[in-house]
Amino acid sequence: MFDIVIIGAGPAGASAGIFTAKAGKKTLLIDHDKGMTKRAWVENHYGVSEITGPELIETGKKQAQRFGSELINDAVVEIKKTETGFDIQTEEHGAYSTKHVIFATGVLVELGEKLGVTTISGTEPRIKTIFQVDKDGKTNIDGIWAAGTCAGVSVHTIITAGDGAKVAINIISELNGERYVDHDILKTK
Repeated sequence: MFDIVIIGAGPAGASAGIFTAKAGKKTLLIDHDKGMTKRAWVENHYGVSEITGPELIETGKKQAQRFGSELINDAVVEIKKTETGFDIQTEEHGAYSTKHVIFATGVLVELGEKLGVTTISGTEPRIKTIFQVDKDGKTNIDGIWAAGTCAGVSVHTIITAGDGAKVAINIISELNGERYVDHDILKTK
C-alpha cells in the first residue's frame, strides 16, 4: 500500500514526488513518457539558464527517486475506489493500492473523468478541459488530488512544478495532521 500514487512524472508530478518521498511518504510515480514537456525548450525556469524538456524531466525523475519515490514507466488504465483508498491498474505492471492519488497528467483528464472527478472548461489557451480543484488541489473525490496543467494552472514548467509541490505539501500536512514545512539548510563545507 502506497501513501501516494502520482500519475504523471513531468514537472508537476516529479515535483510532488520529491516532496512526498522526502517527507517519508511511500510514493509511486507512474509515467507513460509522453508529456508535452518532452517537446519543450526551457529558458524561463528560475535557477536554470537553459535546458531541454527531456533533460528537465529526467532530472526531476532522478531527484524524486533519490528521495525514495518509486518510478515505473507505464500507463494507468483504471482507478477503482476501495474501502482503504484506491486500486490503480496499469497496462503492463499490474495493480497498486494507495491512500491518495495525484493526477499530474497535463492535458489528459479522461482517466479522472471515468472515476467521476468533476471537470470544467480549461483556463489556458488550447487546454479544453481541466479538473475542478479547490485551493489545496483537492477534487470532488476524497483522496483524489490534481496538480499542474490538468488542475488549471499555466502550462509553464516552473508553475506546474510549483503547483505539484504545493499539492504534495497539502497532502503531507493532511496525512501528518499538522502543517508540513520542508526547508533545506545550507550545508557547511
